[in-house]
Amino acid sequence: MRRVVIVGASAAGLAAAETLRAEGFGGTITLVGEERHAPYDRPPLSKQLMSGAWEAGRLALRDQAALDALGAEWRLGVRAVSLDVAARRVTLENNDGLDFDGLILATGVRPRRLPGRMPAGVHVLRGLDDALAIRDALAAKPRVAVIGSGVLGTEFAATARGLGCEVTLVGQAALPMARQFGARIGEMIAQRHREAGVALLPSTQVLRIEGADHVTGLRLPGGRILPAELVLVAIGSVPTTGWLAGSGLDLADGVVCDAFCQAAPGIYAAGDLASWWHEGYGRRLRIEHRMNASEQGAAAARNLLGAREAFRPIPFLWSDQFDVKLQSYGLFPPGGEIEIEPDAAAPGRFVALCRVEGRLVGALGWNAVRALRQARQRLAGALMADA
Repeated sequence: MRRVVIVGASAAGLAAAETLRAEGFGGTITLVGEERHAPYDRPPLSKQLMSGAWEAGRLALRDQAALDALGAEWRLGVRAVSLDVAARRVTLENNDGLDFDGLILATGVRPRRLPGRMPAGVHVLRGLDDALAIRDALAAKPRVAVIGSGVLGTEFAATARGLGCEVTLVGQAALPMARQFGARIGEMIAQRHREAGVALLPSTQVLRIEGADHVTGLRLPGGRILPAELVLVAIGSVPTTGWLAGSGLDLADGVVCDAFCQAAPGIYAAGDLASWWHEGYGRRLRIEHRMNASEQGAAAARNLLGAREAFRPIPFLWSDQFDVKLQSYGLFPPGGEIEIEPDAAAPGRFVALCRVEGRLVGALGWNAVRALRQARQRLAGALMADA
């Protein structure tokens, strides 16, 4: 193998490139990234960067010296537009063709958008440029409406409220983050937001964005108008696979892979767009979490080089909202039975365990980092026993 092309130059792509070098690959590595920025950390966009606690330079995943040491070819600020599997070639939007012996797909996801043309003041948050534009707008202390009560929506609502903005969290779900953790944890998250002064509008559909040149509010059922000068649309994301149409790869909810992250001979996928078979859970997963991106990028690179190691991590998610640090391992599927284990030494802290038919499948810590580590060990044992 002489040349590996990695499409996607964020956490998964960077981890893949570093692993290739660490495993002794001495050929050409080409990284293609749609954004003009070198690899940076995305989770702080809605928190530390948005609040002003961090500046953009602190997000860099590696300094320039470390990037140079990879000896890779960087093609930043350019999109890949097609893949010819038979010819082993990726074509870029500038018509450059990149021939490869091995390919790692790590183009991530893109935010879902509302249909139609949006007035100024309506934002999505995926990249650094998005975050900087929103941060600038928050300086004027606008009334903020957040559409979507998942992880991103609740994190942003907490940050905007912490900056002194009037914030309303509008969600179609009955409770925030209920899809991630179920109703019991969702109610606790909702209560913390209410205590901090965030207005919650659950089970509510947004009918229209009001405003011609600049947003003025949201039209809700019953003729109600929710005034807002800044709107964040946080209604989920979709895998960035449009450029792979016609490639012959299976693109059902991402790039479909086997347990080794392989989508086709010599072609692997990693990160948010990879839908792979998890042997521990006995099902297909696609995980949009930062740690998974790095771990899977490394796993894909090792397997491209011939390791044949099944990728079976314990999924990890974290979220900081107000004074609450949420961390979870595993899954919280609908219908799972939730058991709360309070921390006797620290009132207000707890670990929540999720079981399905008696089998431990997930654990969450509410300001309980140490206790969660112990729960993770139990979860790892359960997954190993059932693999």
